[in-house]
Amino acid sequence: MTTETDELFNFPCDFPIKIMGRCDCELESLVVEIINRHVDNLGEGAVKTRPSGKGNFISVTVTIKAHSRKQLDNIYLELTAREEVLMAL
Repeated sequence: MTTETDELFNFPCDFPIKIMGRCDCELESLVVEIINRHVDNLGEGAVKTRPSGKGNFISVTVTIKAHSRKQLDNIYLELTAREEVLMAL
């Protein structure tokens, strides 16, 4: 069954997920581990990291090939359940 949200995204599509957390944890490896459970093939160059201006926080952006809204919902639920993740967009 196709939902209105699925039609807005026109799946499958490239979809960037941005995750923010503190610099004092291994956020990038945690994020990649979680996303790999939901995505078959994380392509080369799919993961980009950037520290905040003062170096207290880090953002990790992962661009995936999204196949459904349910897939995205499951990724966001698992990411935001982790205390290391302060925000996921």
